[in-house]
Amino acid sequence: MAGIAAAAQGQCQECHMQPCFKSDLLARYELQRQAFAADANPARKTRVSRLDRLLALTERHENAIVKAINEDFGGRSSHETRLAELFIIRSGIKHARAHLKRWMRSRRVATGLQFRPGYNRLIPQPLGVVGIVSPWNYPFQLAMGPALAALAAGNRVLIKPSELTPRFSALLEQLVASAFDIDELSVINGGAETSKAFVSLPFDHLFFTGSTAVGRLVAQAAAANLTPVTLELGGKSPAILDVSCDLAHAIPRLAFGKLLNAGQTCIAPDYLLVPQGQADKVAGLLVLAIARLYPTLQLNPDYTAIISEHHHQRLVALIAEAKGQGAKVIEVNPAKERFVAESKKLPPTLVLGATRSMRLMQEEIFGPVLPIMEYRDLDEAILHINQAEHPLALYWFGRNTHNRDRVLKETLSGGVTVNDCLWHLAQENQPFGGVGASGTGSYHGEWGFNTFSKHKPVFHQARLNGTALFYPPYGKTFDRLLAVLKRIA
Repeated sequence: MAGIAAAAQGQCQECHMQPCFKSDLLARYELQRQAFAADANPARKTRVSRLDRLLALTERHENAIVKAINEDFGGRSSHETRLAELFIIRSGIKHARAHLKRWMRSRRVATGLQFRPGYNRLIPQPLGVVGIVSPWNYPFQLAMGPALAALAAGNRVLIKPSELTPRFSALLEQLVASAFDIDELSVINGGAETSKAFVSLPFDHLFFTGSTAVGRLVAQAAAANLTPVTLELGGKSPAILDVSCDLAHAIPRLAFGKLLNAGQTCIAPDYLLVPQGQADKVAGLLVLAIARLYPTLQLNPDYTAIISEHHHQRLVALIAEAKGQGAKVIEVNPAKERFVAESKKLPPTLVLGATRSMRLMQEEIFGPVLPIMEYRDLDEAILHINQAEHPLALYWFGRNTHNRDRVLKETLSGGVTVNDCLWHLAQENQPFGGVGASGTGSYHGEWGFNTFSKHKPVFHQARLNGTALFYPPYGKTFDRLLAVLKRIA
């Protein structure tokens, strides 16, 4: 405990520097641990107060949040920030407030005949201190989404936001500190070393959103403490245009879903599967749809920039490799603008003739680049999806219900939107999460509350009961009783 006491005073026992990120992190963690011990099952009134303060933070500081995210991206659509971040969080908070009383209620559970008149109950309880590691692509939504669920469940919360959005991350730390005690909800900033120390803490639950590769490292670090984890990852989410698809309706929706946040969305369509012979036609329609959405790009405030030079160069390299290996590359640049080297914006790019051997089809793209691949029949499309790791999202467009149901039943993905893109994420009455390499666990709505709760089973024994018949010394009475139970249990 001496090390923790010194940490609380700002001195690191490892490097003897003052202050030190490790000492600050440990001090905040210990404060939350002690606060939870003093109030391990907060009343609904307390939880609602925390949700109210989170909602007020969202409402009062919308412009500052939008501005900070825009500056970090070097051009992030304010409308997309309001829709995909602030709107989503407002909806989540209001939904949690409206349903919290029911979620917190202990529930009576059916009891086997042989154990009556005893009865069962299931009691939800907070886990303790929850750690949240949030990414850069939706820095407000993906920090506050799990946080509001953890607060609704009665936990204390520590958040480590991304260092790739330094202005927003600093703002978030400031706003949270102004609305919450440090032992309720706290934000700690820093680079890779801070992140490494953060995920190594013995949290009662650790929530991570990011890449599959980093998710594996987070899971390994958490395993050392037997910390349960929720991993919201990503992968190559396919979109399928069925032979019955109405292209006039599907293409604009697909273009919107792909280019929201310039494709820097974990559930963005990563590649498109179209019936054989339709790739050129679909590409032509996408070019027209994109031009309607974004008639200009370079100075268009609706079209978001790539977050960093590193990510920009990665996308450029993916396109160049595909082109070098024979793929047809279509750059969608409606106003024929010249993109200078220092520009962080990347024109929407369609890639026809991509193959599995290309990096473009091996890595999650995470940008405004869409490979279009043809399939001979539905069997081939389903096989293509199932030969890869399970995606976070899947999109199907068409009117043939038999084909739709085949895709739903014969593929496994985190979630699905039929005849549109992205919108399954916004459903508070359904869980959101991945499967396999695209993630583990889920949240949103009641599923978020359950993720950050322990549902404790309790059996209440009646004063008069028959369980004494199971006590030794055993004999014929026990055998007869067991024979009866074998027939009715």
